[in-house]
Amino acid sequence: MTEPISGPPVARREPVSLTLHGDTRVDEYRWLQEKTAPEVTAYLEAENAYARALLADTEALQECLYREMVGRIQETDVSAPYPRGEFLYYSRTEEGKQYAVHCRKPAVGEDSEEILLDLNALSVGHPFLGLGAYEVSDDGRLLAYSLDFTGFRQYTLFVKHLGTGEVGPEAIPCANSVAWAADNRTLFYVNEDGAKRPYRLHRHDTEMHECRLIREETDERFRLAVQRTRSGEYLLCSASSLTADEVSYLPAAAATDDFRTIAPREPDHEYDVAHRGDRFYIRTNSGGRNFRVVTAPVASPERGSWKELVPHDAAVMRERLELFAGHLVLHERENGLPHLRVLDLETEAAHRVSFTEPVYEVNPEENHIFGTGAYRFAYSSLTTPRSVYDYDLRSRERRIVKQDPVPGYDAAGYCTERRWATAPDGVRIPISLVYRADRRTSEPQPLYLIGYGSYGYSYPVGFQSTRVSLLDRGVSIAIAHIRGGGELGKPWHDDGRMLRKPNTFTDFIAAAEYLIAQGFTTSEQLVIQGGSAGGLLMGAVVNLRPELFRAVVSLVPFVDVLNTMSDPSLPLTVGEYEEWGNPQLPEQYACMRSYCPYTNLRRSVFPALLVRTSFHDSQVMYWEPAKYVARLRTLKEDGSPLLFLTNMAGGHGGSSGRYDRLREIALDYAFVLREQAVAEQPAPNRRPNGTR
Repeated sequence: MTEPISGPPVARREPVSLTLHGDTRVDEYRWLQEKTAPEVTAYLEAENAYARALLADTEALQECLYREMVGRIQETDVSAPYPRGEFLYYSRTEEGKQYAVHCRKPAVGEDSEEILLDLNALSVGHPFLGLGAYEVSDDGRLLAYSLDFTGFRQYTLFVKHLGTGEVGPEAIPCANSVAWAADNRTLFYVNEDGAKRPYRLHRHDTEMHECRLIREETDERFRLAVQRTRSGEYLLCSASSLTADEVSYLPAAAATDDFRTIAPREPDHEYDVAHRGDRFYIRTNSGGRNFRVVTAPVASPERGSWKELVPHDAAVMRERLELFAGHLVLHERENGLPHLRVLDLETEAAHRVSFTEPVYEVNPEENHIFGTGAYRFAYSSLTTPRSVYDYDLRSRERRIVKQDPVPGYDAAGYCTERRWATAPDGVRIPISLVYRADRRTSEPQPLYLIGYGSYGYSYPVGFQSTRVSLLDRGVSIAIAHIRGGGELGKPWHDDGRMLRKPNTFTDFIAAAEYLIAQGFTTSEQLVIQGGSAGGLLMGAVVNLRPELFRAVVSLVPFVDVLNTMSDPSLPLTVGEYEEWGNPQLPEQYACMRSYCPYTNLRRSVFPALLVRTSFHDSQVMYWEPAKYVARLRTLKEDGSPLLFLTNMAGGHGGSSGRYDRLREIALDYAFVLREQAVAEQPAPNRRPNGTR
C-alpha cells in the first residue's frame, strides 16, 4: 500500500525589510541564502523528497522516456576529426560512460591514437566534471586544460606534457581563457576575482614555472579574455562589457613585449578583431547597430585608419567574422535566419551560402588552418540531426563530413515551419514550430512552448533527439523568438533590455495567444519552459497571465531580480547593469520592480510548476528559486502541483554526465506529459500520403 504524501515543506518566515527610493520590500526568506547552514540543506532535501513523492506515479514513464532517449544516441561514437598542426584531433564516447575521451592521431602515416584527456578517468571521485580550456601548443607538446569539479564554473588550470603524459606542477585556480605564445613555452591566461569576473591577465613560463601579472582590469563592468589569431601571428586581449570592447594585440613571437591597444573603449562601441598579413579585420558597430567590417594597418590600427570592407546593413546582422588567408566568412542573420557570406579577398567577389529549410541552425566548427580552402560548419534544424560540412570556398561545393547518427529516427516523419505572431505594439514575433507529419491540424494538440529573450542570444533551433519522445506522443514544440534575443539583430536585443525589458514578456504572451488562436493548442494543453533568464521569463508571464498556461517548467530561474541586482558582490551583477539596469538608479529600479517575479508574487490560481535549480550554480544562485517557491507556496489558491528539485551536485546546466542529464530530461518530460494528460506510450508515426 502506497504511503500517503504529506504536505509540502514549509519554510520559516524571517522578514527582512529592504527600502530603496522610498519603496519598502519585505524578504521573508533571505535566510535561505546561508549556503553552509544545515537548516538550508535540510529544507532543500525536504523539497526534493516531496517532489519525488509527487512524481512517484511517473517513475515508470520516466524510465520509459530515459530508455527511448538513450536508444536515440550512438553511445559509442567519434566526432569529425579536425586538423591542427601535424595531428587530427577528435573526441569519442563509449557506451555506458558519462564523458568524452579527447584524442588525436597523426594527420599522415601511422593511424595510432593518443589519448590526451579521458574525462571519465578524471571524474572518478567527483560527482561533477566540466572541461573549460583545451589548448595545444604550436609544436603539439603541451596541452593547457582546465577542469571544474563542482559545477560552480570555477576552473583549475593544468598543463600536460603530451609526450610523457606527465601533468606539470601548475594547478592555477579560478582560471578562465588561455592562449599559447609562439615559443611553445609561454602561456597567457586570465583568472577571476571573488565575483567570478575575469580580470587579471598573466604571462606564465611553463619551463621556469614563473608567472607574472601583466594586466588588471579595474572597471567592474569589463571582463578580460585572451586568444590567438587564426593566423598564429598575434595574441589578442579583449576587455569587454555587455556594450563596449577594447582589444589589445601582441606579436605571438614576442611574448615578453607589451600589448598595444587597437581602439580605446568608448560607450556603446563593440568590436572584435582578426588578422591577415599586414592588416587587422575588424567587425564593428561604429557605423550601425548590426555591425560592418573594416580593415586597419597593423602598424597603425587606430580608428582614423579604418577602411570599410563590408558596409552596415540595417536588415542584416553581422554576427561573426571568420578570417582565412584567402577568404573571409561572415555569419549573418537576416529575417531571423542565419546565413553564410563568403568574400574572396583577392577578387572581392562575394556570395551567400543558401539553405532551404524554413527553420535551421548554422554554427562554425573547428577551423584551425589559416591557409585552408574549405570552411567547416555544422548545420541542423528542428528535424535534421547535426551535420558537419566542409564547404569549398572557391568551387562552392559542400561535402558532408559527419551527421550525428540517431538510431530509429526518420526525419520524413516530422515537419518544421516558421510562423509570426503580433505583439501588442504591432511588432511581428517569429515562432519556430516542429511537429509530427501526421499531426491532425484541424484540432488543437498539446504544445510545449519555449522562450528565452535576453543578452541578444538567438535561441537555437537545432536538432535535439530527446524531443522526439514528446513529438511521438503528439506534443508539438514551439520556440518563441521574443525581443531581448538576437534573432532580428541588435535592435531586437535593444528592444527587450533595460527599460524595454517588459517587451520580452508581452511578446511571449502574444506568441502563446497566437498559437491558441490559430488552433495549434489550448490553454489546458499548453506547457511553457524557460531556463536561467528564460526562467525569469517564466516567472514574469505567470504573474501576468497565470490562466494562460497549463504548466510551467522553470530551470535555474533568475527570479529574484531586484535582490540579486542590488548585491554587487555576486557573480555577474555589476557587469549586467547594462542588461537589466542598476537598482540604484530610480528609473531602472522602477522598471525591474515592475516585473521581478519574486517581488510581484500575489495570491492567485497558478499553473502547475516544476522548478529546478543546482546547489553549486554560480550564474543563478540556488536561493533564488528556493525563495521563490517558498513564497509561492503561501500564495497559491489552487491544488495544482508545485515541485522544486535541487541538484545537490550540479551546476547551471544540471548534471555534467550525459546519462545523468538524460535522467533529468526524462523527469521533466514525464511531468509535462502528465500535466497534458498525454498517453504514456508513443503512437506509431504514420506519414501522410505521398511521403516515403
